[in-house]
Amino acid sequence: MKVTWAAHGGQAAAIRLGLPPKVLDTDALPENAAVELDRLVAAAVPEAEEERPGRARDAMSYTITVEDGGRSTTLTRSDTTMSPAFAALLSRLEEHFAQQ
Repeated sequence: MKVTWAAHGGQAAAIRLGLPPKVLDTDALPENAAVELDRLVAAAVPEAEEERPGRARDAMSYTITVEDGGRSTTLTRSDTTMSPAFAALLSRLEEHFAQQ
């Protein structure tokens, strides 16, 4: 599975402008980390079709694209519209990329 993560907007939007998204291939992770990420993705994906109202000035928005088995799913949420499942997935990705 390949997971691509990008952040947009917010007060530091100019700093991130033009930066490529971050990519994580679960084949490169230890098995327990890959299983955890798969569990987090599975929890966040069902909500992809739900519409969530709400906007906030200078809110960050996040796009997470999951490619697995020839299928691609894109999740887009903001600071004001993310569910607990999306927040958990985002937090895990942020932790992973902070260690690199």
